[in-house]
Amino acid sequence: MAAKLVLISGASSGIGEALAKRYGHAGAHLLLLARNRERLAAVAEAIKRDGGTATVFSLDLADPDAIEETTAKIARETGTPDILVNNAGSGRWLPLTKTTAAEALSMIQVPYLAAFNLTRAFLPLMLARRNGAIACITSPASYVAWPDAAAYIAARRALAGFTDGLRSEVRGKGVTVTLVVLGMVESPYWDHNPGSRENAPVAKSWLAPVMTSDQAAAAIFSGVERRKRTVVKPAVLRAVFLLNAIAPSLVTRQLKRRVPRPRD
Repeated sequence: MAAKLVLISGASSGIGEALAKRYGHAGAHLLLLARNRERLAAVAEAIKRDGGTATVFSLDLADPDAIEETTAKIARETGTPDILVNNAGSGRWLPLTKTTAAEALSMIQVPYLAAFNLTRAFLPLMLARRNGAIACITSPASYVAWPDAAAYIAARRALAGFTDGLRSEVRGKGVTVTLVVLGMVESPYWDHNPGSRENAPVAKSWLAPVMTSDQAAAAIFSGVERRKRTVVKPAVLRAVFLLNAIAPSLVTRQLKRRVPRPRD
């Protein structure tokens, strides 16, 4: 891992931060991308205190021109990442009638178009050397649906479709593509996307337990290193996806249940 160059988008907090620290501890050099430069600097400093190395790039991942400029600088000055983790994501879980057109567009821009643009920048270089690993992080919304999150679900399915299509394009060319599907993770995501937690399905018997960012990072790290096609955590979600294919009405009824609101 000491020779690995690892790029992680959305690395300033939550899953991205935890994953960056894990790769840093393993000896990789990290390229950290997100909007908040101060938070990125704090993550980089923590990695350095642990004996690792990291470089930060502050940019808006919804801006394709900014991505083009940054990726060109990385390729020119640092090199092509050995591992690219498309982790950046945003989007509130809201009813369609309460979701603005701007919010719907932003959910397509990040994660889907951000992943598209980052991957498009580095894929030719990975293919030229016939080596590389790409991971895209998504949610169970890529496979199942629940009420009051239509725009979010559509964006996550776009990312999953992109990942599947990309995998078919690079098969046999030395580049592996991993789709990581994570259940509910307790992270700053909920603070950044107010109103989402209230519209989350509970389905405790299927979707529990809630994971920590460190647990999610461990699943991503292991899946990419093992060059797995798909990583699903918690593993019980695989049963949910299978049941949804067989009996979608049953799954829909369960997912209509909500997280209980705290009493006054």
